Amino acid sequence: METYLLDWANLLLRWLHVIVAIAWIGSSFYFVFLDSSLTPPEDEQLKKDGVSGELWALHGGGFYHPVKFKAAPPRLPEHLHWFYWESYSTWLSGFALFLISYLWSPSVYLIDPRIMEWSPAGAIAAALAFLVVFWFAYDAICRTLGQTKNGDAKVGALVLLLVCIAAYAATQMFAGRAAFLLMGAMLATSMSANVFFWIIPGQRTMVADMKAGRPVDPIHGIRGKQRSVHNTYFTLPVLFAMLSNHYSFTYAHPQNWLILIGMMFAGAAIRQFFVMRHGHKLGRNPHPWKYAAVGVVALLALIVWLRPATVATAAAPQAVGYAQLQPVVAQRCVMCHGEALQSKGVRLDSAAELKKNAQMVYQQVVVQKTMPMNNATGLTEDERALFAQWFKAGAPTN
Repeated sequence: METYLLDWANLLLRWLHVIVAIAWIGSSFYFVFLDSSLTPPEDEQLKKDGVSGELWALHGGGFYHPVKFKAAPPRLPEHLHWFYWESYSTWLSGFALFLISYLWSPSVYLIDPRIMEWSPAGAIAAALAFLVVFWFAYDAICRTLGQTKNGDAKVGALVLLLVCIAAYAATQMFAGRAAFLLMGAMLATSMSANVFFWIIPGQRTMVADMKAGRPVDPIHGIRGKQRSVHNTYFTLPVLFAMLSNHYSFTYAHPQNWLILIGMMFAGAAIRQFFVMRHGHKLGRNPHPWKYAAVGVVALLALIVWLRPATVATAAAPQAVGYAQLQPVVAQRCVMCHGEALQSKGVRLDSAAELKKNAQMVYQQVVVQKTMPMNNATGLTEDERALFAQWFKAGAPTN
């Protein structure tokens, strides 16, 4: 019953997480587009009101005319929309999903004895520390260098170095699948923390100053904009990390940390292309095709590097029957896929059930080598070969 309820919680939280993440990323991408597409106002009244940019758009059969004020509007509107629950809901649902999927069963999902053998409590503490330590280090870099000369370039270089160090450390401490997901959670935590600690407090200060009749300090807008820009570059790397657990050829590779860095770098470069292309249309900057090219080249390099090795043609494998495979299945698989615990609704404790799931077993055990999870039951290469021979012999049940 516990497994059944956890599966439902996983499904509902994953559904919620995707929905609110779409809302957050969608609003973030829209405002990046809006800022990059604004043009100086033509109307004299807008200029007098302090409008620094405007945009005319057509969507859903209607015309829209958003404007941006340089500091603050002459007066506050009665209804002012704040964009923050999209961020908070994404982080809260994501952390809850991480809790019931990874932290609930650290021995299965976080720990790979082949990489580092430590206690479940230690693994959980280290995973949570990744989220916290990265945020403090990143925030310190932004506080120290963000407002200095060439601050954006300095911050970008140091954050890139910090991400590389974190990627290497994560893959040397945790199971590959968990390491990739943890990197995504780490960056997503910093994104939401930017909203919570900098963007929204700065906006609240601006609104409070307006209500009190005090001059609005533009530094709050500058800082908020800087953190918002960081968030947009984190987005594609985070999305890759969250999707990577479906593709074992990335996280199961011996140099998985390089793959992780390469994919994140490609995502950030491609995002830069989309950020700058709006400005190019208005003649503000050269065509950003170079960034897209760098991202695509990085992806192609990874595709070539990870291509399957050519295997020499060998003699037909010796046929393996169910009787030969059954002791291995009973020792390595049934504890999670038997009558008592039917993980993911899969049973392998009989010849009929094993044959029914033969294709999936072959993919998970032989091709991708993702099962048993983190090889918790110690399945050997010789035993994996038995699964391969059994499957290629037609998955016999005798």
